[in-house]
Amino acid sequence: MDTTLMALGSAPPLSFLGWIIFGGLAGWLASVIMKTNDRTGIVLNVVVGVIGGLIGGWILALFGVDTVGHGWWFSFLTCLLGAIILLGIVRVVTPKR
Repeated sequence: MDTTLMALGSAPPLSFLGWIIFGGLAGWLASVIMKTNDRTGIVLNVVVGVIGGLIGGWILALFGVDTVGHGWWFSFLTCLLGAIILLGIVRVVTPKR
């Protein structure tokens, strides 16, 4: 049996609730890292984290990194990477207050 197939089968995909939880945690941690935590609430943290997960997965796929089957920690780090990139883009695009 192919070990890749076994690895893919052993890491369950995230459910909708899993994406909300991972998105919230990743969005919150990204806002702390980017020092925007005082301006964001829990809903925005979830949105940033989930969109960040999509961005992070897309960027890693561009570099040939297989984002499926590496477990929950890799999924969380992918969300965190994308959320940091998203907050960085928002910081550059929005005017200073």
